[in-house]
Amino acid sequence: MSNAPIVVHRPSISGGGRFTVHSSGQDEILGTAYSHHDLVVFLEGTGVADPEAILDDPRWVEWGGGHAHEFHAA
Repeated sequence: MSNAPIVVHRPSISGGGRFTVHSSGQDEILGTAYSHHDLVVFLEGTGVADPEAILDDPRWVEWGGGHAHEFHAA
């Protein structure tokens, strides 16, 4: 497991990946993304200036239990 503050969890059986932000020693669920666009919009809403620039940076985002940018049903 990495120390990335953002974790996109593996897609659920029904599709979509829950994503969390680790801050102040706690994980906060931000939502469920069903597409790359969903994730970008959610991150913009949290104040990330350029989400596209960090999505493939393992220092910022961990893609847990699946392939990066995969949102279809497991």
